[in-house]
Amino acid sequence: MLSPPVRDTQVFVPELVYFEPDALNYPKGQKIHAWATQQGLPIRMTTSHNRITNLPGDSDLEKYRIAKRTLVVGIRKTLKFDQSKPSAEYAIPVATGCMAHCHYCYLQTTLGAKPYIRVYVNTDDILQQAKQYIDERAPEITRFEAACTSDPVGLEHISGSLKEYIEFMGREPLGRLRFVTKFHHVEPLLDAKHNKHTRFRFSINADYVIKNFEPATSSFSERITAAGKVARAGYPLGFIIAPIIWHEGWENGYAELLAQLKEALPQEATSDLTFELIQHRFTKTAKTIIQQRYPKTKLEMDEAKRKYKWGRWGQGKYVYPDEQANTLREFITEHIFTHFPQANIDYFT
Repeated sequence: MLSPPVRDTQVFVPELVYFEPDALNYPKGQKIHAWATQQGLPIRMTTSHNRITNLPGDSDLEKYRIAKRTLVVGIRKTLKFDQSKPSAEYAIPVATGCMAHCHYCYLQTTLGAKPYIRVYVNTDDILQQAKQYIDERAPEITRFEAACTSDPVGLEHISGSLKEYIEFMGREPLGRLRFVTKFHHVEPLLDAKHNKHTRFRFSINADYVIKNFEPATSSFSERITAAGKVARAGYPLGFIIAPIIWHEGWENGYAELLAQLKEALPQEATSDLTFELIQHRFTKTAKTIIQQRYPKTKLEMDEAKRKYKWGRWGQGKYVYPDEQANTLREFITEHIFTHFPQANIDYFT
């Protein structure tokens, strides 16, 4: 029986690596194969990066935890980008799946039975498609979100794809890149020629949330130290406070979060700073999956305490009642502007 996942701030090294045969025809696929071989990792072949059926494990929970430590290297065949409102016009694919164990994550539902981590080797094809979207929208700026289905910073030491995307957008007058991370492994990206066209965002939260619901991620202090490095490298910086969770002592938790952030950030990080605020929400499906995968979770998911809100795709979700949501929004907004009067709050949702 596998032991429960623990916080591990070291770089991600998978326990299993699968390759689609055609992925080895690409330089990136060959490079990752050489890295996996050097690491002494078990390497297997698969006909499709979307179908891994022989993972070890005696129970669904074991298979899930092993899947989160499995890397699949393949070719992204679907080049139509999804929309990514409100953060960007399009979601640009870099990877799918995440090594973190955040209890609340929407990937619990969207990835379903495929929680393993997929990286794509045909980045030239993906960037060519991005160029087409940019040209179609000219003269407007087109923003691309690179962290809709993964945390690409945690995989950068394996794929190198994020730096490629950053430098591509740096050369595009009308292209912009955005991504968010819970990891502090930013060194491979600090010398990228970004031309200030990439906004580097960190997911932050109250200490209670990070400690109880974000296993296998970098600590708050590690994230903020990394944010300082990113700011000194000239990147536009942002923070996502998500999910905002109503818990005992939440006022002190979020007030302390923003006070610590102000104390830790270098001055150059505050001139062009954005915040995005997202309250905790869940669906019935997500609740079932989360309770199966993290049976001892302290995550509050009581439908009777929530408001049911219809989503744009016809699926409803449970959010905080208006009075609670407004209280959270007003409190956190006030503290943001107290510490960062020049910051922009992009949205609260």
